[in-house]
Amino acid sequence: MYAPERQQEILRLARDGGRVDVLSLAEVFRVTAETIRRDLKALDRAGLVRRVHGGAIPAGRLDFEPDLAEREGTAADEKDRIAHAALAELPAEGSVVLDAGSTVARLAAALPLESTLTVVTHGLPTAARLADHPGIQLHLIGGRVRQRTRAAVDAWALRAYGEIRADVLFLAANGFSAEAGLTTPDLAEAAVKRAAVAAARRVVLLADSAKHGQEHFARFGDLSDVDLLITDTGLTDDDAAAIERGGTEVVRA
Repeated sequence: MYAPERQQEILRLARDGGRVDVLSLAEVFRVTAETIRRDLKALDRAGLVRRVHGGAIPAGRLDFEPDLAEREGTAADEKDRIAHAALAELPAEGSVVLDAGSTVARLAAALPLESTLTVVTHGLPTAARLADHPGIQLHLIGGRVRQRTRAAVDAWALRAYGEIRADVLFLAANGFSAEAGLTTPDLAEAAVKRAAVAAARRVVLLADSAKHGQEHFARFGDLSDVDLLITDTGLTDDDAAAIERGGTEVVRA
């Protein structure tokens, strides 16, 4: 296969999947990783993709946001492992904030029946999982609900988070890296996430490794704002070490 043919196929895969990574492409096309990097560099120069850590995303997709059903089905096994690892970070008693996100919602579903916690969330799916939990005092943050994510945003949500101080926040992000920080496609959701970070004494980020290196339109913090990252084993040793050098502990489930 000639380079232009391979690059055209790489572009198709990026548009279909929303992202491509160097190592997988090298295996698919049976070429070296360096060859794929040159292909991505050529596509980036042409304005067809944007290079991110370990791969590329289609140009113009920094604001791409999958709907709730798609996010629930993506990296399901990894998200389940992350959620169960996060159980160890729950306080014995006290208060937690659960961000809106599919992995955080899995944590909510996994909370033991004997848990006695005060839980605050602006995520409707997360609240629904906890509404009948016998030991949870549930506080649902209000505001305008974004249809795509079922998360409350805007002034009501921001004001409510400004009035609390929780023990732990379990945070979600669409993308994270030491360079770009914590990002999500929507500015309104980013503002609420920023307020939730400020409302907690400890911040635990729950994010599968595919989100590492991804960059989205709205930035809501630095990776150094996170005390602990819980991710999966897809995050390499080198990347984990680099994140820990920045002051964030890393657990790979």
